[in-house]
Amino acid sequence: MKRTHLPLNGLRVLDAAARHLSFTRAADELAVTPAAVGQQIRALEDLLGVVLFRRTSKGLELTDEAIAGLDAIREGFLRFEEGVQAMQAGQSSHVYTIACPRDFFAAWLSPRLAAFRAGNPQMRFSLVGGDADIDFTEANLDLAVRWAEGPGELEGIALGQPLMVTVAAPDAAPDCPWIGWPGDPAPGGGDVGFSVGDAGTAISAASAGLGRAHVPYQLVDNAIGMGRVVVQGEPVTSRKGYWLVAPLPQWRQKKVKELVAALSA
Repeated sequence: MKRTHLPLNGLRVLDAAARHLSFTRAADELAVTPAAVGQQIRALEDLLGVVLFRRTSKGLELTDEAIAGLDAIREGFLRFEEGVQAMQAGQSSHVYTIACPRDFFAAWLSPRLAAFRAGNPQMRFSLVGGDADIDFTEANLDLAVRWAEGPGELEGIALGQPLMVTVAAPDAAPDCPWIGWPGDPAPGGGDVGFSVGDAGTAISAASAGLGRAHVPYQLVDNAIGMGRVVVQGEPVTSRKGYWLVAPLPQWRQKKVKELVAALSA
């Protein structure tokens, strides 16, 4: 069914003027001038084809036509307010839906989410794959982690410095074959002896002695500390890094701000 175009501003002015039976007091409530209230009422009367107020010796008086519609109009505005509150309820939700590459989640994000939830035990998380093309609205996302050169058209912050490091098993030869992955399919321009699906798998392959991998430092920091792999050469700055991103409406939500602050601390 086609919906009638509603003059919402005029109806709001009508509601205020009817409650106060005064254009001046209605203007004070709405933070406009009495003349603006009068113009809105006249425009509404012209649109509806009815008279809404009469001036008497005692002041303004509602017509029968105005009285007939006021209850429904006020109920409508109450429903509007309920609808807005329902749409804003997600800001106080205790569930986060986050898109994140699996290897970054395992190596970097998961311990930080655990620390965040330790201080916020009511929080729950839903993780989905980190496809760069994932649609925020369709997937109902709050945040996403992306391996990129920047946030693009989204709001975002960098998660650490964009450093890349070459690692291999402790007993690997300095010139062992390279392990390629989509973020660096031909590292060093050398001979790639093994190709895998992500940086996390490249690190596992390197620790197993299958070659050397050029990977983001954030993903391999723990493996280096545990002695599973050793660093070959010096870390280098990368054009790409891990970014925490979201469209502006999500980025402004209170719950999202709290998690962003925790992850960027």
